[in-house]
Amino acid sequence: MICGQEKIKENFNSIFDITRSKEFLNMEGLGGEVPFWIAPYDIQLQDFADQELNHLLNKLNNAGVKVLDLDLFQLSVEIIEENIGLDKMFQVEKKKNKDKFKKALQSTLNLHERFIPLIDEKVKESKAQILILKGVGAVYPFIRSHNVLNNLQSVVTHIPTLMFFPGEYNGRTLNLFGDIKDDNYYRAQNIFLHKINNLTKTQN
Repeated sequence: MICGQEKIKENFNSIFDITRSKEFLNMEGLGGEVPFWIAPYDIQLQDFADQELNHLLNKLNNAGVKVLDLDLFQLSVEIIEENIGLDKMFQVEKKKNKDKFKKALQSTLNLHERFIPLIDEKVKESKAQILILKGVGAVYPFIRSHNVLNNLQSVVTHIPTLMFFPGEYNGRTLNLFGDIKDDNYYRAQNIFLHKINNLTKTQN
């Protein structure tokens, strides 16, 4: 476990060096691809990863990099509360089986008309330099990470987006929790595998 924590700490240090670099912020060297990045991590170390993410956000803020940190689960709660109310949604959950409840929940969240537009709205209001997405595991299966990325790529392309993913990503396949195939997604870069010029070089 200690070894796993050390690896995550090393990975987050690497992310800090990458995300504060001018190359990353200016979205250089992408070869025409959308500026989407995925940072996979071990779900068994979720709590430690959350701590390291908070440290990362503080370090970026201190380095003068403005980050918009969005939790997909909190966004879902916000949409439900605004459109139907959490109490009513809990009542729907009690009355319907799992499949019907999932469809009712997805209908309320409405990826195209509510979820993605809400992210777009928050990005524009924040004037952030980086968009960070988290909470992928908490919204599964009613919100799928590849669907979020597929729809977001036509909306948020003027700043880099980094999604923290509890599982594995090899540049093509998203495996949630390490054993559930979420789906294929080809347009994001694994932030630990892809290098842009001297992206990992610490900036002065």
